[in-house]
Amino acid sequence: MAQDKPARRPRAETPKGFRDYFGSDVTERKAMLDAITGVYHRYGFDPLETSAVETVEALGKFLPDVDRPNEGVFAWQDEDADWLALRYDLTAPLARVAAQYRNDLPSPYRRYAMGPVWRNEKPGPGRFRQFYQCDADTVGSASVAADAEICAMLSDALETVGIPRGDYVVKVNNRKVLNGVMEVAGVLDPSDPARFVEERGIVLRAIDKIDRLGDDGVRALLGTGRKDDSGDFTKGAGLSDAQAEVVMGFVSAKRDTGAETCARLRELVGASVIGAEGVDELESIAALLAAQGYGADRIVLDPGVVRGLGYYTGPVYEAELTFEILDEKGRKRQFGSVAGGGRYDDLVKRFTGQAVPATGVSIGVDRLLAALRAKGRLGGEAAGPVVVTVMDRDRMADYMGMVAELRAAGIRAEMYLGNPKNFGNQLKYADKRGSPIAVIQGGNEAETGVVILKDLILGAKIAVSATLEEWKDRPAQVEVARADLVAAVQRMLAQ
Repeated sequence: MAQDKPARRPRAETPKGFRDYFGSDVTERKAMLDAITGVYHRYGFDPLETSAVETVEALGKFLPDVDRPNEGVFAWQDEDADWLALRYDLTAPLARVAAQYRNDLPSPYRRYAMGPVWRNEKPGPGRFRQFYQCDADTVGSASVAADAEICAMLSDALETVGIPRGDYVVKVNNRKVLNGVMEVAGVLDPSDPARFVEERGIVLRAIDKIDRLGDDGVRALLGTGRKDDSGDFTKGAGLSDAQAEVVMGFVSAKRDTGAETCARLRELVGASVIGAEGVDELESIAALLAAQGYGADRIVLDPGVVRGLGYYTGPVYEAELTFEILDEKGRKRQFGSVAGGGRYDDLVKRFTGQAVPATGVSIGVDRLLAALRAKGRLGGEAAGPVVVTVMDRDRMADYMGMVAELRAAGIRAEMYLGNPKNFGNQLKYADKRGSPIAVIQGGNEAETGVVILKDLILGAKIAVSATLEEWKDRPAQVEVARADLVAAVQRMLAQ
């Protein structure tokens, strides 16, 4: 009789595009988010936690096809045949909450949120399908004071977590100004917004690539089109040279001062009403920030900020880190953007049918953590727990008592729970845990009422490079009275 094949064992591997977070990764992220939360709380924002799962209809950006929703979200059908999906950002759930609880929430409603989001996109180096975001938004205020406040809060948050002034800049732009520029360039008709939709999309994508393609590449996309090095051709917006010159003038409109930048933008938008409104808003934001002491060393007006302009309806902002790092090939480059946001007055309208003004910012948690490590603000080995070793199996209660005393004093501690037969393995375990101290008490020590404290950090240093004088000054192992255990451990940790 043939034997059944054994069931195939599952592969112990992380799904493609996902990763696991251990020890210091989690504690460093928590510490950073706690610091940011403190800033948001100080500004009067309240925390909000929404479900990780939303209806695809509520998310709005993606719709189901025959078999599954389109690319971009992880989605499935429930038993009622409704499409559900993991949230792809924290803003879409906020829009749903603002509409669902609009009669209960204060207006304006100021909230912050942080947590994982999921995107069903092709993973790559540094690009994952699950990552953390940290958002703050104000819903229900049309005042540009709300935008200025978000910019100030973002600046404070960066400095609070350890990015010093001079190593970052918050850049501010306005979608309305670009609309005015495109009106002057002849690709936006205020009386018929549906006209030139395709051309405006190409213009937005083109100027978004200014850093990568340069002026010539963007001009080609604004005109007839561009062929890249591989021979692939990208269709252009079909603008004339004169029209393209107006758009290029917008991208390069930044001047030495905010006032000069606004003056140049007024020249570009000409008689456009929406464009002039955008310039007015930029001037108001600059004045409000200046009144609070936020100068050009922290926040600047910069028409070069074009990311997300197809989504936002007014002011937009981006936090860029200006210090240099080395890439994987050893070349110097600036770290780049770690946060972005802006005004999105049409998002809640999808649910209510009425315009609800909103503005907010999202911090890329993983990128900001990487920046802090690059600055040396994070990345040190986190201290492990004090490990109480086990010498006698029949004295487990004594060892647990030591652990309890240490924990009651606020000291992170644990008892070795493996096989105590090999004492060397216990010290190896303590070393692997990053433990600063091992507590040792065998039968002889118990009879005389003492414990041995082994300084694992100093011991490791002595083994590598300590001088004889350093060894004599502070031995790596001391004997103290059992009654002084907690105080002795506290002194050793303080040193």
